[in-house]
Amino acid sequence: MIDGMRFRPVSPELLVGEVTEAIITRSGDPWTRVAVDGAPPTDPGALADRVAEALRLRGRPVQRVSAADFLRPASLRFERGRTDPDSRYEDWLDTGALTREVLAPLEPGGTGRVLPSLWNAETDRASRAEYVPLPAGGVLLLDGELLLGRGFALEYSVHLWMSRPALTRRLADQWAVPAFERYHEQVRPLRVAMTGVRVDDPAHPAVFDDSPV
Repeated sequence: MIDGMRFRPVSPELLVGEVTEAIITRSGDPWTRVAVDGAPPTDPGALADRVAEALRLRGRPVQRVSAADFLRPASLRFERGRTDPDSRYEDWLDTGALTREVLAPLEPGGTGRVLPSLWNAETDRASRAEYVPLPAGGVLLLDGELLLGRGFALEYSVHLWMSRPALTRRLADQWAVPAFERYHEQVRPLRVAMTGVRVDDPAHPAVFDDSPV
């Protein structure tokens, strides 16, 4: 127990299995939208990829999308400077495009056509990706940072959490630490997510347990 929070140790394999089973149990109609959220050192994309593989083995169609491919152009992201933590929290992600092109098409009665990427942040140009149909019964797996608390329509969510000392040691963009601290103070993603996971040591994850003692 840490600061009143209890965690249940699991293996990485068991974590993938538990998340996969939870997604299947919470399946939407006709699609299931899932977010795997976490700061870059927690590597949410890696967990999303492993869960996607497990879901496909269970016969579920899967479409992977990364929020990093839905960032705003540099002129907007860096309007307040390249190392402004509030800008990273508030301005970097194009939430409207992510909703319009990825999540809304998977509402009941939606088209089921998902845009897998919109913007290449490295070249600062449109990715020119083609729309991809996700069959009924399919699962959208979205990974990224600072995703919760934005009003996204999701059937399931996972938050990968690192303690402040671990995050400070491992985050390459040290200037962004206040953005993640603000996120944890204002959104409380470890409790908002349907599954919260501590990953100070990625080889030894632990699932957050908020059930009454």
